[in-house]
Amino acid sequence: MTEINKNKSLEELGEFGLIDHLTKDIQLKNPSTVKGVGDDAAVLDYGSKQVVVSTDMLTEGIHFNLMYVPIKHLGYKSVIANLSDIYAMNAHPKQITVSIALSSKFSLEAIEELYSGIHLACKNYGIDLVGGDTTTSLTGLTISITVLGEAEKDELVYRTGAKPNNLICVSGDLGGAYMGLQLLERENEVFKVNQHTQPQLEGYQYILERQLKPEARKDIIQIFRKLEIKPTSMIDISDGLSSEIMHICKLSNTGCRLYEDKIPMDNQTKAMAEELNINPIVAALNGGEDYELLFTLPIGDYEKVKNDPDITIIGSISDANEGTNLITTGGSAIQLQAQGWNSVK
Repeated sequence: MTEINKNKSLEELGEFGLIDHLTKDIQLKNPSTVKGVGDDAAVLDYGSKQVVVSTDMLTEGIHFNLMYVPIKHLGYKSVIANLSDIYAMNAHPKQITVSIALSSKFSLEAIEELYSGIHLACKNYGIDLVGGDTTTSLTGLTISITVLGEAEKDELVYRTGAKPNNLICVSGDLGGAYMGLQLLERENEVFKVNQHTQPQLEGYQYILERQLKPEARKDIIQIFRKLEIKPTSMIDISDGLSSEIMHICKLSNTGCRLYEDKIPMDNQTKAMAEELNINPIVAALNGGEDYELLFTLPIGDYEKVKNDPDITIIGSISDANEGTNLITTGGSAIQLQAQGWNSVK
């Protein structure tokens, strides 16, 4: 590995800079490796099917706070985060392995609860748990899940296929998971001051569920089949709309125009944002963890998707020299900024 950026801190590099730095010198050696790093999942060719593989890791104190995250929900969500990557390839998840590192503060009952959530996700999505590992941690809990899926070669969708004039579409609504997290964080801070205070969560069940027990969009893959459409590119929304569309544009060598007034948001998301004095569009662009699918379609598919209640057209792909822009309700063009992960200070 070269020594460029050797003295940069992880905070300066950020998530995407670190990924680029660690993976830039990787060379694929096996003909069965169709796609390595750089997409939602790797793709392996083992004959009649393409095998799709992805791994995610969740670490206590970074990705979740057990002060307000039920451990059964954590197990469920850890699986969903991985399945979403496979659906983002237009593929079907089939198996997972689960590895955990845990400290002595966890009881057997707590770990059984964690795995009950994992088993429930496997049941709901028809996934087999086929292996894993356990080890000791000095600081808390870490969960690492690897998911394996499959697809026909001509069904796979990558981040690289977007073309100018393609429609930019998204499933579901955005920003809810982020606002659910803000609500939980607020109530946790209140609890620290007065442990006799009951959390004020009434009226926000939807955004709490979006944060604590999200679902992967298996149904959208089924809709593609029903409507006889195939996206030109696709990615799941785990780091926020802004970061994800910029991934697609970078790898497809395009620009984009997202329209602020087209981005779908639930009323609870908007209400919580107003209560906390947050612009809801910021939650949609930068919040993450919605696990919706962001995809592009040929403009000829407009009639097929325009009335589908689960799909919203939010913009279009443009030439690379136009940049990646959010078109505000007032008509101004604002350059999108990637957020993603940054190391804890």
